[in-house]
This record gives sequence, structure tokens and C-alpha cells, in this order.
Amino acid sequence: MADFVQTTVNKTAVRDLAVPIATVTSFNNLIESVIEDNPFGCVGYTTKAGETIAPVVRNREHYTAKVDFLDGEGKRVGNVSLQSPSIAAFEANAAEVLNNAALATAMGGEAVRNAPGETYYAQLKCHDPSGDDYYVTLTRKTVRVSSYQDDAIKDAVETWADDVPALA
Repeated sequence: MADFVQTTVNKTAVRDLAVPIATVTSFNNLIESVIEDNPFGCVGYTTKAGETIAPVVRNREHYTAKVDFLDGEGKRVGNVSLQSPSIAAFEANAAEVLNNAALATAMGGEAVRNAPGETYYAQLKCHDPSGDDYYVTLTRKTVRVSSYQDDAIKDAVETWADDVPALA
């Protein structure tokens, strides 16, 4: 039998944020600034099929809106979580639930947005000049760099995060 031989060492590092990112708009602005400003020094490339790939791209994302239903005494009598594939869908879905009288009647309470309970997730794919791809994943509460081999990649992400007040 042939043995498996390790060919690479991929690492992951996580930073827990002291304060969650406050709003989906702030979160999106942060994601857009990474894509536009490319603070990690990533490089674009062309696939074998001839497709041009930007240095930093959104690899996957989802946003979860939370709506509580409160009775006349302010007690929660129900809730709804809506995971959406984009910020536009996140906002539209939350608005739909908030304005759905039939749902409020069925739940037995008034619909109220639970913004502190909502979650945001965006994973960015970055192409390092060395040719390696790695991921920077942001949530409301963490920043994660994963699938990197060279500690210089983690150091670059850490240096950037140190300079972003929301990521302290």
C-alpha cells in the first residue's frame, strides 16, 4: 500500500472582535473596501479557460435577519430567522416579514426587528502573488484568515485589521 505524503500545510487564524460590527451597511462597506483597496497585495489572474479573476473576490456570503413577535406586554411569543444570499435580499425579506399582517396575527404579536441577533457572513477569496489562494472571512464577531501557508499572509491581514477600528 502507498502512504499519503503531506504536500502542504494550510493554516487558519481567527480574531474575535471586542464589539460586533454594528450594521449591515458598515459590514458591507468593510467588505467593499477590501475588494477595492486590496490591502493584502493580492494579484489578479487568468484561468486556463481564459476567465480573468480579480485579486480579491466575494467567494460566498449570507446574511440572517431576525424578527421577534412581541405580545401586548412586550413578551416574545415567536420569532423568524431569514437567511438570505445578499444584503438586498436580507433587507427585502426582513421588510416583508415586518409588514406581513397575517403572519403577525398567526404569531399573536407585533413584528419587531432583532438587529443585535442578526448575523452577517462574507468570505473573500484572495490570490497571493505566490500563486496560493487563501480566504478572509468576516462575520459580525470575527475575522478569519484560512488556507494560507506563508505566515506573511496572516501578518498582512493582521496589519490591515489593526488599522481598522471596527476590527479591534
